[in-house]
Amino acid sequence: MSSIFSKIISGEIPCYKVAEDEHNIAFLDIFPLKKGHTLVVPKLEIDQLFELPTENYTSLMNFSYKLASAIKSAFPCNRISLQVIGLEVPHAHVHLIPINSLNDCNFNNQKLKFTSEEFKSIAAQIAQNIKH
Repeated sequence: MSSIFSKIISGEIPCYKVAEDEHNIAFLDIFPLKKGHTLVVPKLEIDQLFELPTENYTSLMNFSYKLASAIKSAFPCNRISLQVIGLEVPHAHVHLIPINSLNDCNFNNQKLKFTSEEFKSIAAQIAQNIKH
């Protein structure tokens, strides 16, 4: 069964795309904990992160590494948290969240709300900071 992420990857569902390569896509979480909260998703539809073939897992982590740096440049913070939850969508993915304290990556926190224009601006700010 196709996940919502598979539909985003195929273009059936729109997203606020930050970056994409042959094997991965990154887009903003529409229920963000912090400004810049980004989801990084392998294009290969596998439910759990640690079920990915090694080459896909390595590709996802390398892609996440570049994005973490771009997020931190766009939205200065103490750290970029990499969270693997994976219960809400049956498709492997990681959350990259700019944080200044442990509480900033608490998924029980109230989610931020942005307009479509604000989401587009956030995605563009991150994309502009990706080092190629």
